[in-house]
Amino acid sequence: MNAANGDIYRRYIKRTMDLALGLIAIVGLIPVFFVVAVLIRTKLGSPVFFKQERPGVNEEIFMMYKFRTMTQGKDDKGELLPDSVRLTKFGSFLRSTSLDELPGLFNILKGDMAIVGPRPLLVQYLPLYNNHQKRRHEVRPGLSGLAQVSGRNSISWEDKFNRDVKYVDNVSFSGDWNIILLTIKKVFIREGINSETNATMEPFRGTEKKRVEI
Repeated sequence: MNAANGDIYRRYIKRTMDLALGLIAIVGLIPVFFVVAVLIRTKLGSPVFFKQERPGVNEEIFMMYKFRTMTQGKDDKGELLPDSVRLTKFGSFLRSTSLDELPGLFNILKGDMAIVGPRPLLVQYLPLYNNHQKRRHEVRPGLSGLAQVSGRNSISWEDKFNRDVKYVDNVSFSGDWNIILLTIKKVFIREGINSETNATMEPFRGTEKKRVEI
């Protein structure tokens, strides 16, 4: 797909495809939503859903929804315990199968997210990005993306951001469908869920390049 066709896809086709696929997925997965919600309520308690503000396209803040995967255990000071302690086997199962991401389909219908795009990260990371990394916000964030099918939490932050920007520069119909199919494959083989040193992924603290920029 040449640049002109890619621009047409990005402007006029991608959003329509997101709406259609999101609606079909929600209707088809209603039984799964119900079962997962009941299990979370039984095993982890209330609330069933996890919601958090995340930056979207052009760094506009939206409320992202997921199924909750961690307990709300706190220490003597009232601070939440580390992820590795609060993440139960059941929560790990939800993450490894990406079932925790299903409520994100409603973010897609609302227009906050797309099926494919850079994953929406924490708001507090915004000041830490260098100019190259900021470009990941030129498109809607996605339920899955090039970084996720290239290693998810097993690759470094810099590798993730480089793949995010590569996606931004090469948005296409064929590219999105390749990522969708690879996502389905990786969900089944449960690959790249955790980093090598953490239960989920180490916090992003900025890159060396960012720290020396003037």
